[in-house]
Amino acid sequence: MNITNDIITAYIDSFYKSANPRLMELRQFAEEKHIPIILKDTEGLLLSILKIKKPERILEIGSAVGYSACCFADGCGCSVTTIESDRETYEAALVNVRELGFSDEVEVLYGDARDVLKGMSAEPEGIFDVVFIDASKSHYREFWDLALPLCRQSALVICDNVLMKGMTASDEYDPGRRYKTSIRRMREFIKYITHLEYADTCVVPVGDGVSVSVIDKDVYEG
Repeated sequence: MNITNDIITAYIDSFYKSANPRLMELRQFAEEKHIPIILKDTEGLLLSILKIKKPERILEIGSAVGYSACCFADGCGCSVTTIESDRETYEAALVNVRELGFSDEVEVLYGDARDVLKGMSAEPEGIFDVVFIDASKSHYREFWDLALPLCRQSALVICDNVLMKGMTASDEYDPGRRYKTSIRRMREFIKYITHLEYADTCVVPVGDGVSVSVIDKDVYEG
């Protein structure tokens, strides 16, 4: 289900274009196999933000098959560190990164992001300009809290799928109550990040819902 409606989504998607034919092939493959990757309108928004931000380093939590990491590296010439917890998907991401020619720009790490991020805490603080969270929706708060020490001043933290096909906004989109725990946790997360003194956050109904937060590390550290 689209969070706006099918007509609007189809209209926006009709303008989609990729400057990299091999990335387009990977997108088509993922869509045909129902592999979750960033939606077309989400990709357009993120690439526009990244071109304005001009990040040197991006941290991605949730690699899937490596599409978005390669897309970011291709779109803004930055380096990307991406984390994937599923072994099979991680292996696919490694192959795709290599075959698409981004081995020098994209580093794929395997493991539960919570453990990997704790291990990265030994790194110097403030090494990432952008954090992109697109993994288990129930753990967004944990990913956020663990990633914050790794952010530079005025870093962006971008979270995908925060509206969860409309379920975050209303229980009517989950009539069987199958996702009530994930919904509750996402609602708590959105309330959390929109009330932080050190984060200026907006939530936009693009794709499946995207939150964009600008981090003030002086306030965070204080």
